[in-house]
Amino acid sequence: MIEIRTLTINDTDALIVLLAQLWTDKPIDRTEVKRVIEKGLNSGSQTYICATDGGKLIGYCSLTVKNNLWLEANSGIVDELVVDEVHRNRGVGKMLMAEIERIAKDSECKRLDVESADHRVVAHEFYEELGFEKYEYSSYYFAKEI
Repeated sequence: MIEIRTLTINDTDALIVLLAQLWTDKPIDRTEVKRVIEKGLNSGSQTYICATDGGKLIGYCSLTVKNNLWLEANSGIVDELVVDEVHRNRGVGKMLMAEIERIAKDSECKRLDVESADHRVVAHEFYEELGFEKYEYSSYYFAKEI
């Protein structure tokens, strides 16, 4: 039976296995992942949830809530969503997103945003099926390593 619960620091190793499926070209540093999880769990603005089946971690989703002046309200950002490739297309992602949406509403978010890479066409269809609208802005995303 699939259960949705809060991620704990004890889930670090199982989470790294999932993150490796999400970021196939990125080396993942266990120590740094654990540090970030600990920081997020204590932040008050981040929520980490997971799906388990028989105690095995099979999915993960994270939410950051931020105060947003443009929206004049809180906004929720889905930072990561990943379901173990063996368990995909069985409703696990929908369960995780439903819980994230509930948490965002409880956090007084006016909007929930998710970013998805261009090549993740199946993910785009999944988000649209959940009621997300695809926005193609005439702006650019900028980032700077610091």
